[in-house]
Amino acid sequence: MSSSASSFSSSSSFPGSASSSHPLLPYGWDDGWAAAFAPYAAQGLLPGRVVRVDRGQCDVITPVGTVRADTEFVVPRDPMKIVCTGDWAAVDPAGDPRYVRTLLPRRTAFVRSTSSKRSEGQILAANVDHAIIAVSLAVELDLGRVERFLALAWESGAQPLVVLTKADLVPDATGLSYLVEDVETVAPGVQVLPVSSMTGDGTEVLAAIVSGGTSVLLGVSGAGKSTLANALLGEEVMDVRATRDIDGKGRHTTTTRNLLALPGGGVLIDTPGLRGVGLWDAGTGVGQAFSEIEDLAGQCRFQDCAHDREPGCAVLAAVADGSLPERRLTSYRKLLRENQYMVAKTDARARAELRRESRLRGAVGKAAMEAKRGRLR
Repeated sequence: MSSSASSFSSSSSFPGSASSSHPLLPYGWDDGWAAAFAPYAAQGLLPGRVVRVDRGQCDVITPVGTVRADTEFVVPRDPMKIVCTGDWAAVDPAGDPRYVRTLLPRRTAFVRSTSSKRSEGQILAANVDHAIIAVSLAVELDLGRVERFLALAWESGAQPLVVLTKADLVPDATGLSYLVEDVETVAPGVQVLPVSSMTGDGTEVLAAIVSGGTSVLLGVSGAGKSTLANALLGEEVMDVRATRDIDGKGRHTTTTRNLLALPGGGVLIDTPGLRGVGLWDAGTGVGQAFSEIEDLAGQCRFQDCAHDREPGCAVLAAVADGSLPERRLTSYRKLLRENQYMVAKTDARARAELRRESRLRGAVGKAAMEAKRGRLR
């Protein structure tokens, strides 16, 4: 063990507590992580948080500084268990190269499906407390995309927050208020915060929210994530490039996921712009993103109501009286079907259930058509 690691191991702040002198406190270290790490401390390993991953290696912030470590010992068959930005790890105290020996159990993980044909999930960030969904007001709102991000955020275990960036581009306060209300209708239980990095409006509120815990910044390319990150950091750390006026898109300025300690407290994980946001076993998250529909479903006459044509359906009744927008129900059905399909690709029982439901729907549709023909004769 190196002398620096040895001297740190003997200090009162390591490893059994998260005292005010612990050098990893700014990166989210607490008593829970200290307790989880204790067995590895006995082996002479160092605790650290992964701040960046790149081609089988990662940068890890440790009590003795940032080290470059190889991930060879934690390359499992399960892609959900690979090293990710935000992970807490046990690393070698010395050596060239150093190695990440193991990861501490994750508290939360933000996962999406990959675009590959292998039905795999991709972890975007680990051990996150707040999922900040950046939505640009420079282009027309895509409420369906907001709902998709929210479903994934809820599923991750983090608390979602929708930040409407570039609020200074909205010409008047009334128009901005309407846009906020539009997003609030698709984000039950979620704070919607308009922010302008140009004027500073809303940034102090956002900084206060993210000062406790770890936040991940998510959104499509051109949503203003890097500019927002710089505003929170108080300096030009992330590269920023202009977006096209016609569609609000731009080149990806962030190409890797980076973990940064914020000057006002808290930790921020900035991510590249996401082209695709596929669901990955996010049934619970979909339910939370559409909590008002789930609440209405509990009032339906039939417990297994599909909210299609069933009598006594409280969801359809809400659509009929205007209290539930039909667009909202359509989006709910779409995300549920997508999630069922993704689960079925990896779960044999789920595939069988999906086929059974498909045959049942077909039989019901066929019976309805035959009944209609009988009435027309």
